[in-house]
Amino acid sequence: MSKYMLIMRGTDETNAAMMASMDEAMADTGRFIEEMIEAGVLLAAEGLDDPARGVVVDFTGDAPVVTDGPYGETKELFGGYFLLDVASQQEAVDWATRFPAVPGSKLEVRRVAEADEVPLGGESNGRL
Repeated sequence: MSKYMLIMRGTDETNAAMMASMDEAMADTGRFIEEMIEAGVLLAAEGLDDPARGVVVDFTGDAPVVTDGPYGETKELFGGYFLLDVASQQEAVDWATRFPAVPGSKLEVRRVAEADEVPLGGESNGRL
Protein backbone atom coordinates (compact mmCIF):
# COMPACT_ATOMS: atom_id res chain seq x y z
CA MET A 1 0.00 0.00 0.00
CA SER A 2 1.10 3.56 -0.71
CA LYS A 3 -0.10 6.92 0.47
CA TYR A 4 -1.48 9.33 -2.10
CA MET A 5 -2.65 12.88 -1.58
CA LEU A 6 -5.58 14.21 -3.57
CA ILE A 7 -4.96 17.96 -3.57
CA MET A 8 -7.96 20.21 -4.20
CA ARG A 9 -7.05 23.15 -6.43
CA GLY A 10 -9.50 25.87 -7.30
CA THR A 11 -9.67 29.34 -8.72
CA ASP A 12 -11.55 32.39 -7.49
CA GLU A 13 -14.35 31.42 -9.89
CA THR A 14 -14.64 27.77 -8.80
CA ASN A 15 -14.42 28.76 -5.13
CA ALA A 16 -17.26 31.28 -5.64
CA ALA A 17 -19.34 28.61 -7.40
CA MET A 18 -18.79 26.22 -4.51
CA MET A 19 -19.75 28.88 -1.97
CA ALA A 20 -22.96 29.57 -3.91
CA SER A 21 -24.05 25.95 -3.42
CA MET A 22 -22.24 25.24 -0.14
CA ASP A 23 -24.93 22.99 1.41
CA GLU A 24 -25.05 20.74 -1.66
CA ALA A 25 -21.25 20.74 -2.04
CA MET A 26 -20.77 19.74 1.61
CA ALA A 27 -23.38 16.98 1.37
CA ASP A 28 -21.77 15.59 -1.80
CA THR A 29 -18.31 15.76 -0.26
CA GLY A 30 -19.60 14.09 2.91
CA ARG A 31 -20.93 11.17 0.87
CA PHE A 32 -17.59 10.89 -0.95
CA ILE A 33 -15.73 10.83 2.39
CA GLU A 34 -18.09 8.16 3.74
CA GLU A 35 -17.41 5.98 0.67
CA MET A 36 -13.66 6.26 1.26
CA ILE A 37 -14.07 5.47 4.98
CA GLU A 38 -16.20 2.42 4.18
CA ALA A 39 -13.58 1.25 1.65
CA GLY A 40 -10.86 1.67 4.31
CA VAL A 41 -8.67 3.99 2.22
CA LEU A 42 -9.12 7.41 3.87
CA LEU A 43 -6.36 8.43 6.31
CA ALA A 44 -7.16 12.17 6.57
CA ALA A 45 -9.14 14.95 4.92
CA GLU A 46 -8.89 18.66 5.62
CA GLY A 47 -10.08 21.86 3.99
CA LEU A 48 -8.19 25.12 4.24
CA ASP A 49 -9.42 28.52 5.37
CA ASP A 50 -9.76 31.51 3.04
CA PRO A 51 -6.30 32.44 1.64
CA ALA A 52 -6.95 36.07 2.60
CA ARG A 53 -6.58 34.96 6.24
CA GLY A 54 -3.19 33.34 5.63
CA VAL A 55 0.34 34.63 5.34
CA VAL A 56 3.11 33.95 2.86
CA VAL A 57 6.74 33.50 3.93
CA ASP A 58 8.91 34.36 0.91
CA PHE A 59 12.49 33.04 0.86
CA THR A 60 13.50 34.80 -2.37
CA GLY A 61 15.85 37.29 -0.70
CA ASP A 62 18.53 37.07 1.96
CA ALA A 63 16.00 37.08 4.80
CA PRO A 64 12.47 35.62 4.85
CA VAL A 65 9.74 38.18 4.17
CA VAL A 66 6.29 37.61 5.68
CA THR A 67 3.26 39.17 3.98
CA ASP A 68 -0.41 38.96 4.89
CA GLY A 69 -3.21 37.82 2.69
CA PRO A 70 -3.61 35.90 -0.52
CA TYR A 71 -0.87 34.36 -2.58
CA GLY A 72 -0.62 37.21 -5.07
CA GLU A 73 -0.62 36.18 -8.70
CA THR A 74 -1.39 32.49 -8.18
CA LYS A 75 -4.28 31.48 -10.43
CA GLU A 76 -5.01 28.24 -8.60
CA LEU A 77 -5.11 27.85 -4.84
CA PHE A 78 -4.61 24.74 -2.76
CA GLY A 79 -7.96 24.41 -0.96
CA GLY A 80 -7.60 21.15 0.94
CA TYR A 81 -6.67 17.51 0.60
CA PHE A 82 -7.58 13.88 1.08
CA LEU A 83 -4.86 11.46 2.18
CA LEU A 84 -5.46 7.90 0.98
CA ASP A 85 -3.75 4.58 1.61
CA VAL A 86 -4.26 2.63 -1.61
CA ALA A 87 -2.58 -0.14 -3.60
CA SER A 88 -1.57 1.97 -6.60
CA GLN A 89 -1.60 5.33 -8.30
CA GLN A 90 -4.40 4.05 -10.51
CA GLU A 91 -6.56 3.35 -7.46
CA ALA A 92 -5.89 6.89 -6.20
CA VAL A 93 -6.84 8.25 -9.64
CA ASP A 94 -10.01 6.14 -9.59
CA TRP A 95 -11.01 7.75 -6.28
CA ALA A 96 -10.11 11.21 -7.59
CA THR A 97 -12.39 10.81 -10.61
CA ARG A 98 -15.31 10.14 -8.25
CA PHE A 99 -14.86 13.42 -6.34
CA PRO A 100 -17.92 15.72 -6.66
CA ALA A 101 -15.89 18.64 -8.01
CA VAL A 102 -17.13 22.04 -9.11
CA PRO A 103 -16.66 22.36 -12.90
CA GLY A 104 -13.35 24.09 -13.63
CA SER A 105 -11.61 22.91 -10.47
CA LYS A 106 -8.83 20.32 -10.34
CA LEU A 107 -7.78 17.48 -8.09
CA GLU A 108 -4.06 16.74 -8.23
CA VAL A 109 -2.94 13.18 -7.34
CA ARG A 110 0.51 12.89 -5.74
CA ARG A 111 2.22 9.97 -4.07
CA VAL A 112 3.56 10.72 -0.59
CA ALA A 113 7.27 9.88 -0.46
CA GLU A 114 8.35 7.40 2.18
CA ALA A 115 10.83 8.64 4.80
CA ASP A 116 13.67 6.59 3.29
CA GLU A 117 13.10 8.25 -0.10
CA VAL A 118 13.81 11.77 1.18
CA PRO A 119 17.54 12.53 1.42
CA LEU A 120 18.52 14.59 4.44
CA GLY A 121 21.94 16.16 4.59
CA GLY A 122 23.09 14.37 1.47
CA GLU A 123 21.87 10.97 2.61
CA SER A 124 18.66 9.49 3.94
CA ASN A 125 18.49 8.53 7.58
CA GLY A 126 14.86 7.38 7.50
CA ARG A 127 13.58 10.45 9.42
CA LEU A 128 11.87 13.58 8.22
